[in-house]
Amino acid sequence: MPAATSRRETSARVVVVLAGGLSHERDVSLRSGRRVADALRTAGIEVSVHDVDADLIAALTEAGPDLVWPLLHGASGEDGSVRDVLELLGLPYLGTGPRSSRVAWSKPIAKTVAARAGLSTPDFVTLPQSLFRELGAGRVLAALLRRFALPLVVKPSHGGSALGVTLVQDPADLPRAMVDAFAYGDTALIEQAVVGRELAVSVITDAAGPRALPAVEIVTDGPYDYDARYNPGRTEYFAPARLTASEAAAVAEVAVTAHRALGLRHISRTDLILDGDGVPQFLEVNVAPGMTETSLLPQAAVAGGHDLPTLYRDLVEVALADLSA
Repeated sequence: MPAATSRRETSARVVVVLAGGLSHERDVSLRSGRRVADALRTAGIEVSVHDVDADLIAALTEAGPDLVWPLLHGASGEDGSVRDVLELLGLPYLGTGPRSSRVAWSKPIAKTVAARAGLSTPDFVTLPQSLFRELGAGRVLAALLRRFALPLVVKPSHGGSALGVTLVQDPADLPRAMVDAFAYGDTALIEQAVVGRELAVSVITDAAGPRALPAVEIVTDGPYDYDARYNPGRTEYFAPARLTASEAAAVAEVAVTAHRALGLRHISRTDLILDGDGVPQFLEVNVAPGMTETSLLPQAAVAGGHDLPTLYRDLVEVALADLSA
């Protein structure tokens, strides 16, 4: 990657955190950005937080940071486009590159890559809204119900924070679930629901390469939806997850395998379900994990004995070393 447009000769690190954007997950991104910026400042790093707006390119050019940390969730933040712009500007950044971000951003493609890497993932199909209309909604839904047993999970093929995601247990609820998914994207992923323990396994990179943090187990009073994720009280987290040593090793291996197979860099989070047979079922991966007070990666880091300011500072150093190699 080209050198940044301006570099400081002092030893102090200067980082620009990107947060906000225009996606449905803007509020979560802003909260993530504030939390990471505060932690980096505690670790002695000079930090500014900037939104993705018409002033961004000028601000980045003027700041000439040592590193940019994109904490943008949803479209543009995770689909590789902002990372493409950072590369055009010659600015080093923490996280996955644009091409691999686009692969991970597409849930169907990520599941296909994971399956080819030997991971188990629930059976699924994808349906674009245009085809759904052209062939007739009723006929397509009938075909789905003949092909898959209930329950099903219907979700947008892109996106995060469980926006537009529905667990369908009654055939009468399937049409509404499709409408909800299409509200957040042109293509829906319909996936066989898996019964088991819901887990999130974050991966960070240190000098030895990518490694998994302790799994976090998620127990909710209903669907693990947007409200349950970001508003305390509805969800109970177990960090580390209540797993045997062999189960913990198995889910860690899944997360690291997905990270490598998808070409991810520095940081990621894999969501999976450990089914009744003890098999980890890969669901999706996130290249810009949430960093809010209820987010899973910070919980995993603390469970692993990490001090968050120190960990985030170390990630900055690893990213700089990696990008200058």
